[in-house]
Amino acid sequence: MDSIPLVHASLGEQELAAVAEVFASGWPAGQGPRGKALEAQLAQKYGVADAVAVSNCGAALHLAMLAFGVKPGDEVIVADYGFPAPAQAALYVGATPVFADVRPDTYTVDPQAVADLVTERTVGIIAVDTVGMPADYAELQAVADRHGLFLVEDAACAVGATYQGRQAGALAEVGCLSFHGRKGASSGEGGALLAADPKIGADARLRSSFGIGSIFDMGEVVGLPIPTFTEIGYNFKLSDIASAILQVQLGRIDELLQRRDTVARQYAELLADDDLLSVPYVPNDRTHAWQTYMVTLDAGVDRGAVATELRGQGIGCGHGTFAGHIQPVFEAKQKCPVSADLAARQLAIPMHAELTQDQVARVAQALRSAVRTHASTGRRAA
Repeated sequence: MDSIPLVHASLGEQELAAVAEVFASGWPAGQGPRGKALEAQLAQKYGVADAVAVSNCGAALHLAMLAFGVKPGDEVIVADYGFPAPAQAALYVGATPVFADVRPDTYTVDPQAVADLVTERTVGIIAVDTVGMPADYAELQAVADRHGLFLVEDAACAVGATYQGRQAGALAEVGCLSFHGRKGASSGEGGALLAADPKIGADARLRSSFGIGSIFDMGEVVGLPIPTFTEIGYNFKLSDIASAILQVQLGRIDELLQRRDTVARQYAELLADDDLLSVPYVPNDRTHAWQTYMVTLDAGVDRGAVATELRGQGIGCGHGTFAGHIQPVFEAKQKCPVSADLAARQLAIPMHAELTQDQVARVAQALRSAVRTHASTGRRAA
């Protein structure tokens, strides 16, 4: 029986043709014509003052911390549930990440938990659109405004999602996107920083290229411009090869998201009446990008055994995502019980735009069977 991978990038002939054009241009590196075109496309799509294409979302988060002047001794409140890149970004600049627990229904950061953690050392908040679900930005912005804090949106998983009619990625003063291989729009790796303030965009663009401007632009000038290094910078540039791929992917995003949404609806229908697991909940004021489809298993189900059985049938699955406060690298002092519980019970099942109806049905059937086989005796009987 054919395997069903957990993730699969929807890359094809259109993307190959775009890459061939870059090869023919003679400029495959970063900050060239395709990179500039991608940034213009992103700025227009999201309605922001500036968009900076970078190597990955982690780089965008790092650049955001630098642009906001975060320094050692500062505290940055971060959503606990999700990939721990926001907390690492705080550490990159010597700040302390403070983990806020999440809502049990949407898995996004709880605004009240954020408000309760604000101290005189707090300088900002990084919210996470957990696996494609936008957080509660109206409430989070109110907390940020009340205390004079910056608000950054980690929209790594949420390209194409919406909140109150606005696009994820443009829901805070800075948004950070990812174009990793499992995202709705992908170039294998890649990211972007979206800025409402052009000064933040300019700062991020400069720092993303060793603290100097575009080498491509310098080569277009008559004469011999010699750059001057005035800031500590990084090599966070996105290649023109990846930029060309992303221009095609962004043009296809509505189609690809519709296919993911169809998969999510089919899963919800096939799994809705199972008392040993629950499916994701999406509030009426937002849409989900479905980077990942996570079910929450009953506490009496052996998740590891379920995963082993599914993988034995060629069905990809994963643990869900991370509770940051329990990761040893952070040495966190606070508890986030909702996040910890979700991290222990959630299971990611195949989600991508290439899944067929028959494959989704096969996954759902195998999952229902496995959770019953590996539930405690009392729960199995129920």
